[in-house]
Amino acid sequence: MRVVVVDTDDYLDEAYERLRDTGPERDGWLSNHAPMAVEALTRRGRGAVVHRWLDEYHDKLESRPRGLDRIHQDSWRDPLGDPLRTGDWLNFFEEEVRERDWREVLARWWPRLLPGIAAGATHGVIRVGHAVRALADEETQPRVVELAHGLAYWAARWQPLAPAGEGPYGANDPRSALDSVPRVADQRFGIRHRLAQLAVTDRWSEASGAVPGTGEIRERLASIVQASVLRYGTHGHGSPVMLVHASTAPNAVLRTLPELPQRLWQPSLEAAWAATAAVTAAYSPSEPRPPSEHHLLDPEDVMSQAVAGGDEHAIKFVDTAIDFAEVPGVLDAGLHAIRLIA
Repeated sequence: MRVVVVDTDDYLDEAYERLRDTGPERDGWLSNHAPMAVEALTRRGRGAVVHRWLDEYHDKLESRPRGLDRIHQDSWRDPLGDPLRTGDWLNFFEEEVRERDWREVLARWWPRLLPGIAAGATHGVIRVGHAVRALADEETQPRVVELAHGLAYWAARWQPLAPAGEGPYGANDPRSALDSVPRVADQRFGIRHRLAQLAVTDRWSEASGAVPGTGEIRERLASIVQASVLRYGTHGHGSPVMLVHASTAPNAVLRTLPELPQRLWQPSLEAAWAATAAVTAAYSPSEPRPPSEHHLLDPEDVMSQAVAGGDEHAIKFVDTAIDFAEVPGVLDAGLHAIRLIA
């Protein structure tokens, strides 16, 4: 059973309208988390705090970048992954969703963008996942535009991971598979420096290419997300903020699957696992810490603590944890994230 609480008011569309002319990044690289956080807040029945939260986040917002040149349908490959063309990608995808149904745009561009799932430290796919979940609840013009902006951000920061090999892997259990992912050697700098090392990291190809889990695709992907959330409880101290994305990135893919053609599900599973493994390799500490004792936590209480703390990463991680609230230890991991990130 999944816990879902959706505000019936239009707080989310109001928030998207406030954010429409903001850029997807600030300070040259850091992601604008506001569109993702406000979707999580409204999804969990916290619409009444959205505008106050945005007021406090305001100093982290920058204006939408201007375009340099028009991107055409037959020449999209050259500007892919060029952050200087962010404004052009925003213009391009806004036009795409004006002319076509959003599901058609998503199905066309998902396989093009999926190989670059590391885009913006995985924030490209995460932002798209939040937008798709909002659209699946209700199709409104602000939500369609937000999907366009998420796709544009993903395209502008498109970044492939080192090629994955093929199994067999030592275990079908996702938690054991995550524990076996090799760490990159140099963990002193940012994510681009760390991901660049994957190509020369021993056993990376085998680990990233052998997707763990059994059963049908959605079940396997859900088990990967769940395992990553639980692992945060013992390894989150390695990088409290960045290791959040080992869970939120694959969950964004999981949330998007129902709106995609089934032919795209298998490559989506593979890319989601590769993203989780990559973040784990880049930021996992050398030694775990004992997990906190399991408590009978209430999802509403844990989300309330995330909201009180105000941090966008904690809010999004708890939002993902609540998707698996019935699993022992998952909400404890969410509470652990709130405390680590505070």
